[in-house]
Amino acid sequence: MKNVNLTINGVQHQVMAEPDKILIDLLREDLHLIGTKQSCDRKGQCGACTVIVNNRAVRSCLQKVVDLEGASVTTVEGLGTPEKPHPIQEAYALTGAIQCGFCTPGMIMATKALLDQNSNPDVPAIKRALTRNLCRCTGYKKIIDAVRLSSRFLRNETTPEEYRRNLNGRMIGVSYPRPSALLKACGLAEFAGDIKVEDSLELAVTRSTEFHALIKSVDTTLAEKMPGVVGVMIAKDIKGTNRIRTAAPDQPVLCEDRVRLLGDPIVAIAAETREQARAAAAAVKVEYESLPVMMEPEEALAPDALQIHPHSPNLCFSQPLVKGDADKAFAESSAFVEVEFSTQMNHQAVLEPEASVAYFEGKGEGTQLIVCGRSINIHAHMTQIKEAVGWNNMRYIEAYSGGQFGIRSTITTEAVTAAAAVHFKRPIRYIPTLEESLLLTSKRHPYRQKVKLAVDANNRLTSLHYDFLINKGAYTLTGAAVMMRSLNMLTGAYYVPNIKALGRMVYTNNASGGAARGAGPPQTTFALESAVDMLAKKLGIDPLEFRRKNSLKPGETKATGMVITEKWPFPEVCDAIKPHYERAKREAAAFNANSGSLKRGVGLAAHSFGIGGAGDSATMSIEMDPDDGITIYAAVADPGEGNDSMLTQIAAHQLGLPLEKVRLYTRDTE
Repeated sequence: MKNVNLTINGVQHQVMAEPDKILIDLLREDLHLIGTKQSCDRKGQCGACTVIVNNRAVRSCLQKVVDLEGASVTTVEGLGTPEKPHPIQEAYALTGAIQCGFCTPGMIMATKALLDQNSNPDVPAIKRALTRNLCRCTGYKKIIDAVRLSSRFLRNETTPEEYRRNLNGRMIGVSYPRPSALLKACGLAEFAGDIKVEDSLELAVTRSTEFHALIKSVDTTLAEKMPGVVGVMIAKDIKGTNRIRTAAPDQPVLCEDRVRLLGDPIVAIAAETREQARAAAAAVKVEYESLPVMMEPEEALAPDALQIHPHSPNLCFSQPLVKGDADKAFAESSAFVEVEFSTQMNHQAVLEPEASVAYFEGKGEGTQLIVCGRSINIHAHMTQIKEAVGWNNMRYIEAYSGGQFGIRSTITTEAVTAAAAVHFKRPIRYIPTLEESLLLTSKRHPYRQKVKLAVDANNRLTSLHYDFLINKGAYTLTGAAVMMRSLNMLTGAYYVPNIKALGRMVYTNNASGGAARGAGPPQTTFALESAVDMLAKKLGIDPLEFRRKNSLKPGETKATGMVITEKWPFPEVCDAIKPHYERAKREAAAFNANSGSLKRGVGLAAHSFGIGGAGDSATMSIEMDPDDGITIYAAVADPGEGNDSMLTQIAAHQLGLPLEKVRLYTRDTE
């Protein structure tokens, strides 16, 4: 132990620090300065934990406290508050640089360190300063805009008030700062890992090291005796069904007798600290009997393949789509292409690990279990967790989410956290590592696709044959919905009168597929657009003109047979991009003429994308407040897309209210 004197946000602290104590733990766990975020398992790779130490941007997950004698540390909380923000915090809010907000405090601190040294940085200097700070939402353009505006504020070239005056007072069509923006910019927004409940235990999970195996034995003897361990929970301890029912009740909260993918949960251990829980989880001994591993659909569809789930054959879902007579149209076509494509599995790589918290409120029969996670389907997920863990009086609160991209449409850690709270009768917090995140989250489905696309003598599309095989992975999750979305948007922006399509979804021992940005159509669009390009090349037609020629028109039908009744703007889109497309081709040709082996190309791709489905609806309640403002009650999630802005701006526009008179109560099943 070493006595360390340091200043944090202007306040003197004297700390008795162990040799391996890290600054991020002092800030987050001891001082509850939650603006400093942890994502990358203390590898110094993400920058979410950036603070300023002695005027330098430092990754606090790598900084030992014993080396900070006499140091001055500033965190994002030390810059300003939502009521009195620092100009940098305000610039990030005003430019729309804050989406999910998880990376924002680290970005702001790196910006502060830069502008303290260089009050007027150019874009390359900004990029160098933010090299170690990752963001998964914005694409960085808005962040660069925020740094540039920050520098203008600090040089007194303009003010936040002047910047706001440019909004002209309109409510719609204007980018106002999001209601949560300053809360996130000041490090006060609570993400799930920031929530601390008195007397809470930390959870860790022992996960399968096999892709497919029978569980022969589980030995927790050593784990139970380790320091800080309060108890162990296995499948038989769970009071409910122990199944997460999304499309099918096939995913265990904890596996009983069989694992079906790498990382399947087997044992949950509660301890006084996270380190103690993780150490105990690593000490659990599991004996397996290996089963055949089927990573690809073709393996799982083989005649002698072992059935992965007892309730379903490995071909777990299929759906045809037939429109017109595709075989006849193909036989009569003047030209066609026939090709196969495959798309890979993608991990959405959100910055925030899948943290969750569960605790109780009330006493006796009225005791309510509160689950805090990052679901975007809070009512549906609450129902699934109730069934799985056997506790009916439940409330789900969506914490702020550090990235979404579809990954939050399935339950990750909330069910096991809730089950542990019920079993141990104590508040539980589960903050997995980023390595665990790779194992326990859903992925974008890999597709195998066979496409035949044909035209008539006038070069109009006549026939599409489309056969696709989806690697479902071990559990259903939202699988059927992904397939149906692929079929619903199969022909994109084009009119194809004859279609013969078949989608098949297959259980494997791979990671489970779920929603991922676009959720289905990106895979099929890739195949269709590639086939369109190939067919245009075969016909000797410019690919942009070929696309325009085959655009849908009012009165024509989509893949599902839905008639286009209103104006279809795709031809105008083609006309609008044509001069830019022609310019890009000229520039590429000029470059290629003198570039040697390095060449440039110009590509095109299009898609018509739909949100929601037939019969979609949404409800909310609005309450008049005593000051003539309103409060909107809605269960709508907001993991960074800006639903809070949508609700407040539409309400203010419709009712003629200033934005500050519109309050939100969202992200809560109650």
